Amino acid sequence: MLHGKVALLTGSTSGIGLGVARALAAQGCAIMLNGMGDASQIEQARAALAAEYGVEARFHGADLRHPDEIADLVATVERELGGVDILMNNAGQQHTASVESFPPERWDSILAVNLSAAFHTTRLALPGMRAKGWGRIVNTSSVHGLVASLHKAAYVAAKHGLIGLTKVVALETAGSGITCNAICPGWTRTELIEPQIAARAEQLGVSFEEGGRALLAEKQPSRQFVEVAHLAALVVFLCSDAARQLTGAALPVDGGWTAQ
Repeated sequence: MLHGKVALLTGSTSGIGLGVARALAAQGCAIMLNGMGDASQIEQARAALAAEYGVEARFHGADLRHPDEIADLVATVERELGGVDILMNNAGQQHTASVESFPPERWDSILAVNLSAAFHTTRLALPGMRAKGWGRIVNTSSVHGLVASLHKAAYVAAKHGLIGLTKVVALETAGSGITCNAICPGWTRTELIEPQIAARAEQLGVSFEEGGRALLAEKQPSRQFVEVAHLAALVVFLCSDAARQLTGAALPVDGGWTAQ
C-alpha cells in the first residue's frame, strides 16, 4: 500500500517505534531508524528489516536534544532515501518526581526530546512533503496528553504540547495532501514503563507481574496492556488513503482510561 514511500521514525530502535517501523516496512516503505541503545542490537534490527521486507533500512544516531543533529538526520534521509514521506515523532523520555523536587535538567531533557524534537523534524520535513503534495505525520503523544497523573510534570506538559502542535500542523496543511495526527496510548508494555511497574511492585511488596496488574487496575479499565502491534496497525491506517481526511486528531488507544 505504501510501496516507494520513505518513513523516518524517531525513537524506533525498540518498543512502539520499532514495531511501527516493521509494519511500515511490511507495506513497502523504506525506513530510517533513529534512537538509542546497544549498537550491535540496533544493527541487528536494521538488517532484519531490510532482509525480511526487502526495503532500504538505515539508521541515524541523532541526539534529539540538539537541533543541529536533527537537521542532519532529515538531510540524510533526503540525500540517501529521497526525502521524508512519513514522519513518526515517537522518541520519548520519562522521569517521575513531584514538581518541587523535579530536577530542572530532567525537565529540559524531556521537553527537548518529547516536544521540541517533533517541532524540528516537522518544520524540516514539511517543505519536501509540500513539494510532493503528500505526507503523513504521526506524533506519539499519550493518554498523558489528554489527562494528568501525579509526579509527571514534564511528561504531561510535553505530551499536552505535542497534541497542540499536532492540531496547528493539521490546520496549516489542510487540503495539501498532508495529514498530521497524534496517537495517545495508555499503558503499553515497553521498556519505558518497566521502571514504573517495578516501583509499584516494590511499593506493594508483590511480584513484578502483580505490580503490572496493579498499575492497570488503577487507570486502564480493560485491565490489559496496549499491544505494540495494535498501535502499529493504527499508524498504517493513518498513512493510508482511507485516512486522507483524518487530520488534527488525538486518538486514544487506552483500554477506556480517558472514557472515565
